[in-house]
Amino acid sequence: MKTKLKKIDMNTKQLGNSDLSITPVGFGAWAIGGSGWEFGWGEQDDKTSVAAIHRALELGVNWIDTAAVYGMGHSEEVVAFALRTWPGPRPYVFTKCGLRWDEQGYVHRSLNADSIRRECEDSLRRLNVDAIDLYQIHWPTDDLEEGWGTMAQLQKEGKVRWIGVSNFNVEEMGRAQAIAPVTSLQPPYSLVRRDVEEEILPYCRSNGLGVIVYSPMASGLLTGAMTRERAASLPDSDWRRRDIEFKEPRLSKNLALVERLRTVGERHGRPPGQVAIAWALRNPAVTGAIVGARNVKQVEGNVGADRLHLTNDEIAEIEGKNENVPELVTAV
Repeated sequence: MKTKLKKIDMNTKQLGNSDLSITPVGFGAWAIGGSGWEFGWGEQDDKTSVAAIHRALELGVNWIDTAAVYGMGHSEEVVAFALRTWPGPRPYVFTKCGLRWDEQGYVHRSLNADSIRRECEDSLRRLNVDAIDLYQIHWPTDDLEEGWGTMAQLQKEGKVRWIGVSNFNVEEMGRAQAIAPVTSLQPPYSLVRRDVEEEILPYCRSNGLGVIVYSPMASGLLTGAMTRERAASLPDSDWRRRDIEFKEPRLSKNLALVERLRTVGERHGRPPGQVAIAWALRNPAVTGAIVGARNVKQVEGNVGADRLHLTNDEIAEIEGKNENVPELVTAV
C-alpha cells in the first residue's frame, strides 16, 4: 500500500525587499483558468483544481500565483473558492495585471493608469481579499512608467502590499526602479529557456530583487508525461498546440532532455519534472519556482523538488555536457 505523502517542512526565503517569506515551490494557477481564451490549457474541472490547491497547501506550499487574464478572471475565482474552503492558514496570494481581453478571449497589453486601477479592483473582488500580497505587471509596454507609477500608488493606498514585474528585461527593470522599488521579477526559466542566466538573473541578485521563475517544467514538456503522440493530439483549446517547443525539430531534442532528467531522477526516486524544478531552484538568484498543477497527483509529484540537491556531475549530465558526441570530420 502506497504511503500518503505528508507535509514537507520547506525552508522559506525572503522575497526581495518584502516581508514575504516564501516556500521554494509555489502553486501556479495558469492552467486552472480553463479554456475559452487565447492562452488556455484546454478543459479543466474546477473541483479538481480546488483539490489540487488544497493538497499543495496541505503539503506546505505557502503561496499561489495567478493572474487576472488566466481564464479571463476564472483562475482568480477558483483560487478564492479554494481559500474560502481551506481550513488552514491563508497562503500569500500573488496576481498580475496589464493584460486585458476581448469578448473572443484575445489578449492585448495595457498599462494605462485607469486600466490598472480597474484591474486591481476587479482582482480584489474576484479573489475576495482586502489586499493583494504581490501585484505584478504581467508584460511590459512602452508606457511602463505610467503603469509602474500606478502600481506604486496602489501600494501606498494599501490595496497591494508589494509590487513586482514579470517578463521585464534589465533596461525595463531599471526604468521601473527609478520610479519605485521593484520587489521581484517573474521570468520564464527552465532547461529549455535559459536566456535570463546571462544578464537578468545576475542583475536581480546584485540589486536584491526577488525572483520567482515560471514554467520550470517548460509548460509540462519536462514532466515525463509528454510524448510525441500527446503533443500531436493536444486540443485546439490548448495554447501549447501552437508552441514551437512542442513541435519538430525541437520536440525530439526536448524529449531527449526528458530522458536525461528521468535517468537522474531514478537514482533519487524522483520523477523527471521534479528534477527539472530542482535544476531551476539551484540558481542562487532564484527565490522560488511557480509550479503549475491541474490535479492532486501533479502536486504530489512536484512539491519535494527543493529537497533534491543535484551534484555538479548530475547537472552536467542533465544539460548534456558530458555526452560523448563524435567530432565532425570535414574535408581539408
